[in-house]
Amino acid sequence: MKKAIVLLTAILLTTACKTTQNQSDSKELKELVSIMQGHYSSEKQALADKDYYNISLRMTPIWKSKGNYLFVEQAIFDKQDKPYRVRIYKVSQRGNEFISEIYILKDEKAWIGKWATPEVYDQLTEADIELKSGCEVVLKRTGKNRFEGATGDKTCPSELRGASWANSKVTVTEKTILSWDQGFDKDGKQVWGATKGGYEFIKI
Repeated sequence: MKKAIVLLTAILLTTACKTTQNQSDSKELKELVSIMQGHYSSEKQALADKDYYNISLRMTPIWKSKGNYLFVEQAIFDKQDKPYRVRIYKVSQRGNEFISEIYILKDEKAWIGKWATPEVYDQLTEADIELKSGCEVVLKRTGKNRFEGATGDKTCPSELRGASWANSKVTVTEKTILSWDQGFDKDGKQVWGATKGGYEFIKI
């Protein structure tokens, strides 16, 4: 009987912690997560400069009881059913810094396009995802509804198109996200990514 009571108490405490987690988030963290989510397009930039594509960036909140998670799909705008990048971001706070950890999905095709019914993502578990260690973006709040940051220096490994490591620079505002992703080989030569500057995503 005592064991049953102890077990029940542990379950209730765990549930309470999960439901109050988001309530204890700082207003700055809530601000960042709120402005990140949504559907974005780089159409304006693509029309002005042929070196940039019209990219769709969609960030959908999931797992609200576990923390601040976003399901992310990035695709050529006319091919949103075939995204070239599928990720989960976990956004947290460490002192005056905000950390966006990047996770890949072991079976990403099974989850593409489920943003219209985000409750489906509740079926995802931690066993279905894998952390991209060293690829987290560290942001700082530089003004109201404005956060800027980047990955660490040569901390994010990449094998895409002969790269050895990747770097990302990000600025998040209320209506836009500026994202500059670049890949470099072992000699520091850029082998993929935009060369002029980041992609300018505008919230639709």
